[in-house]
Formats: sequence, C-alpha cells, structure tokens
Amino acid sequence: MKNLFLVLLAVSMSFTAISQSKDVVDIAISSPDHTTLVAAVKAADLVTTLKSAGPFTVFAPTNAAFDKLPAGTVTTLLKPENKAQLAKILTYHVVAGNLDAAAVVAAIKAGNGKAVVTTVSGGKLTASLDKDKVMLTDESGKTAYVVAADLKGSNGVVHVIDGVVLPK
Repeated sequence: MKNLFLVLLAVSMSFTAISQSKDVVDIAISSPDHTTLVAAVKAADLVTTLKSAGPFTVFAPTNAAFDKLPAGTVTTLLKPENKAQLAKILTYHVVAGNLDAAAVVAAIKAGNGKAVVTTVSGGKLTASLDKDKVMLTDESGKTAYVVAADLKGSNGVVHVIDGVVLPK
C-alpha cells in the first residue's frame, strides 16, 4: 500500500511538472477546443508576447464561443488588414498577473460581489459570481462564464470561457 501511494505521488508530481512546463500558448495549442483562438493569436502576432515571462491570466474563449459571434466576424478579423483590431480583442482577454480561481473569487468577495480588472488592452472586465460560476461582463454588458479554471502554465494561468468578451 505504501509503494502504491509513493507511485501515485510520483505520477502526480510528474504530471504537475509537465503541465507547468507548458506556457499559456502551449496550453491553448494542446486543446482541440481552442483552434480558433490559436489561429487568432497567430494572426495577431501575439505568440511571442504570450510566450514571454508574464505572468498572464488568460480568459480563453472556446471554438464554440467564437461560433456565437455574427457570421463572418472571425473570418473578417483574421484578415491582415484587421490585425490591430484583432490584437485589441485578444489582449482584452488577458490580465497581467497570475489570478487563479481562488484569487478571482476572493477579489469578487472583497469587492462586495464584483471585481473589476484591467486587461492588457487597457479595457475593464468585471468578474462576479452567478450562483457558483464566475461570470465576466465586458464593457458593453455582454457576459461569458468560466467553464474550466486553473489550467496552470509556466507563465500564468488559463481559464476557459464560453463567450467572447469585447472591448468598447
């Protein structure tokens, strides 16, 4: 029994070390649910930035989240002439710092139900709790929910969201 415990402990420590050797970009690249996000990050030339030391907190929309946008939006944003607009939208999903789920919830509670964070693009996102889920509200009042939290990387943390939040 003791040997089984030691093996499980070693496997657990190895998995943690492997997952944290990936940065926030690698986490997205390894997810089949984030191919649109990865294509957008590449089109906006943000790969090098998001592979830097950080730390970053990334709210990563799924492919299904991008699919909720009006028809043609993603195709239009991926065009080279829209690179600046795409970069602004993507950096609106990134906050400087390493905000794991516990830190986000603590900030919401400390803020009497709301925590406003400044994104890398300079915009504001408001985090709140809707029952037991973290909800993000963008500057236009649109919302997205965190559906998976605390995907920890070597330079930050990724939280998967079910919508695309947009700056004003």
